[in-house]
Amino acid sequence: MGLGVGSGLLTPLDLDDHTASSQKSAAKEDTKTSFEDRDEISWERDLLMMFVRNQLRVSVALPLLALMFALTSLIWTHWINAAAWLACLIASQGVQLFLCRHYEQVNKENVRFPEWIGMLAASEVLYAASWSMPLFIFWDAGNDMQHVFVIATLMAVVAIRIIIACNFLPVVIAGTGFISFFILLRCIFEPEPLYIALGAIVIVVEVFFIQLARRLQNTARDMLVFKAQREKLIGELKRAKDQADAARLKAEEANRAKSRFLATMSHELRTPLNAIMGFSEILSHEMMGPHAVSAYKEYASDIHHSGHYLLALINDILDLSRIEAGRREIVDEAVSLHEEAEEALKLISLKAREKRQTVTLNIPNNLPKLSGDKRSVRQIWLNLLSNAVKFTQVGGHIEMTAWCNTKGDIAMSVRDNGPGMVDTEVQSAFGAFSRGSMATRKAIDGAGLGLSIVNGLAKLHGGELEITSVPGNGTQITVTFPQRRILDNGRAAIFGDDGIESETQRRLISLTA
Repeated sequence: MGLGVGSGLLTPLDLDDHTASSQKSAAKEDTKTSFEDRDEISWERDLLMMFVRNQLRVSVALPLLALMFALTSLIWTHWINAAAWLACLIASQGVQLFLCRHYEQVNKENVRFPEWIGMLAASEVLYAASWSMPLFIFWDAGNDMQHVFVIATLMAVVAIRIIIACNFLPVVIAGTGFISFFILLRCIFEPEPLYIALGAIVIVVEVFFIQLARRLQNTARDMLVFKAQREKLIGELKRAKDQADAARLKAEEANRAKSRFLATMSHELRTPLNAIMGFSEILSHEMMGPHAVSAYKEYASDIHHSGHYLLALINDILDLSRIEAGRREIVDEAVSLHEEAEEALKLISLKAREKRQTVTLNIPNNLPKLSGDKRSVRQIWLNLLSNAVKFTQVGGHIEMTAWCNTKGDIAMSVRDNGPGMVDTEVQSAFGAFSRGSMATRKAIDGAGLGLSIVNGLAKLHGGELEITSVPGNGTQITVTFPQRRILDNGRAAIFGDDGIESETQRRLISLTA
C-alpha cells in the first residue's frame, strides 16, 4: 500500500540490512542484560526503524491532506488562520521528519534506545496537537455540517497514522490517542446528542484502532523474530557447508596424496620384491648347488613364501585404492559363473586339501551368463573362497553356489560351516583392514581387505554384498548382480563365444544393460 508518490510502506521483510545491524548492536549491550532482554530490544529497534522509514516514505501524504483541509476551511474561517495552522502543521511534521532522518543515519551501536522512543513519541504528540488545533480555531459554533467535516477529517488522519505507525504501538498511542482525546473533549463541550454520539463513536474507533495496531505490531514482531531465526539458520547452514566443503577438499587432497603414495611405493616395493623372490626361489631349489647348512634351504623357502604374501598384500591395497578412487574400470563381457568358480577352485584347492576340507560346486548348468568383468568376477570367487578356506576348521565343508533369485537377479555365494561371526563383526566386516576376533586370536594371515575389495567390485557392477553368519553354524557371503546384467539368449548371442568382437557391440550391450 502506498500513501506517497512512488513509495510504499515498509514491512519486516524489507529490513534485511537493518536486522543484521540491530543484531550486532543488541549483542554489544551491557553484559548484565539477559538474553531475553537483548532479543526484546532487538525487535523493538527493528519496529522503530520500520516506523521511521514508513514516515519518511509517506511524508508527502498528510501535508497534501492538510492543504486540502485548509483550503476547504476557508469557507468558515479567515485565510490567515488557515495559513497559520498549515504552517504550524508543516513545521511540526518537519521536526518529526528531521528526527526520523537523523535516526536512520545515526550509528545504531551508539544509540540510546529509550531516549529515541521518547523524542519520536514527543514529536508525534506535537504533530497530533497541530492536527487537533482546527477543533478550536476553525470551530464554527452552531454549524453542525462543519463540525462533522472537521471530526471526520481528523478521524481520517487517525486512520492514516495507524497505517503508518501500526508497527510501533508507543507512537500510535501518542499520536492517535492525543487526537481522539481532543475530539472527545470538543464533543463534551457540545451538549447536543449528536456530539455525544460522535464522542462515543470516536472512543470505540480509537479502542478498535489501538487493538488493531497492537495485533499488527505483534504480527510484525513475530515476523522479525522468525526472520532472525531464519537468518541464523541460514548462517549456520552456510558455516556447516563451508566446513563440509573444506573437509571434502582436505579429504580429496588426502586421497590424492594416498594414491600418489601407493603408486610410488608399489613400484618401489615390487622392484626389490621381485629380486628377493627370484633369488630366494633359486636358493630354496639349490639351483646353484647344495647348501653347506641344510637349514638355509628352509630359510630361503620362508623368504620366498613371505615375499609372495607381501606381494599379494600390495596388490590388494592397490586394488582397494583404485576402487575407492573410482579408477578401477570394468570391461563387460560374457562371464560364466560356473567356469570362473572352477578356475578359482583350482587355485585354492591346494590350500583346501592341506586342511582336509571338502569344497563342492553347486551351480546349475543352465544358469545364464553374466554381463560383467571376467577378472573381477574371478577375483570375487577367489576372495570369498580364500576367506572360507582360511577361517573354516580342519575337515570343514565349503559350498560354492550360484542361482537366479525370485527378484530375477543373479547371485553367487560361498558358504562354510566354520565358527561364524557375531553381529558386531558382521557389520564391521565391510570395512578395510577389518579383522575379526578369531583372526586376531589365532594369528591367521591376512590384512582384512578381501571383503572390502569384493564389496567394491560388486558395487562397480551395480550389485551388493550380503553376509549371513551365525556363531557356531558358519557363514554365507552372497554377491547379487542386478537383473539387467543377466544375458538372455538374444543378448548372449551378441557376445559370441569369444566375447565382444567390436566397440559397436559393447555400446549395444551397455545400452541394453
